[in-house]
Amino acid sequence: MTTGTVSKLEARSHDNPDETRKPDKATVEVNNLGDYSIGRFTFQPGWTWESSIKPVAKTEHCEKTHVGYCVSGQLETWMTDGTRITITSGDSYTIPPGHDARVVGDEPFVGIEFASAATYAKR
Repeated sequence: MTTGTVSKLEARSHDNPDETRKPDKATVEVNNLGDYSIGRFTFQPGWTWESSIKPVAKTEHCEKTHVGYCVSGQLETWMTDGTRITITSGDSYTIPPGHDARVVGDEPFVGIEFASAATYAKR
């Protein structure tokens, strides 16, 4: 496993992000810190990848790699081969390309993303 080098001591709040994207029922807040982009993804109840992000991504399934941590809520995620998981509060997760997802329940899903924040939901 390789790790990047950080050359600057820095902290930035997601309450005042460098960039905000707002596809349907979603907010993607991104901070850029050196070579890293870290995102706070908030998906409202009723959010699905197909209805919210597919029109932006213009792909049949999400082709991003996700590495993150679930702060709150639940996100059901499934691969094109039928494999399914439900990510819940307190879970760290990895999701490979070729998946779809939806929010489960009445609570928004909030995830901190480390792999796809720079380009997720971006035209």
